[in-house]
Amino acid sequence: MKTNYQIIMENIINNLKNKPNLLLHACCGVCSSSVLEKLYPYFNITVLYYNPNIYPEEEYNKRLDTLKKLIKKTKYNIKIKEIGYDSDKFDKISIGLENEKEGGERCTKCFYLRLEETAKLAKKENYDYFCTTLSVSPYKDSQKLNKIGKILEEKYDIKYLYSDFKKKEGYKRSNELSKEYKLYRQNYCGCKYSLNEVKI
Repeated sequence: MKTNYQIIMENIINNLKNKPNLLLHACCGVCSSSVLEKLYPYFNITVLYYNPNIYPEEEYNKRLDTLKKLIKKTKYNIKIKEIGYDSDKFDKISIGLENEKEGGERCTKCFYLRLEETAKLAKKENYDYFCTTLSVSPYKDSQKLNKIGKILEEKYDIKYLYSDFKKKEGYKRSNELSKEYKLYRQNYCGCKYSLNEVKI
């Protein structure tokens, strides 16, 4: 039976005593739009743009610029942290998994890579929670993402904000906001392998 992480998130939010500091991993501006709208009233948010999977570097920069554009247009008081482009890390975890279809083991390792960097930084800089926007996509497995979050929560002793941002029409809302703010919308997940699947 699947866990309803939307309900778990709502329970966490309803029991907050103050406005905690959240380090939110973001994959792009489009996915971040509805997530930021949902979380901004409850958390002091810093967005972390860490995506060594994105290919090519031009695409990486385009998504980063779109994220900055989103935050500027919304006028949210949100900071952005960026860990520079480092595709070698993604290439290393992909060895032997080059022919996996999107959604397979390579993606799981990619989730772990990005979330672990977020957890480590959140712990180092004394955030109260860490999380990711990835679950807003209908193509991303929220069960996997939250299980990884739990592992890292325990490993680094930093609270993970359990969530499934696609629930309650979160994905639909992200599409609406991306049109409203005229955001660049990519047509593939990000890595060279997902780009090749689109081209086939």
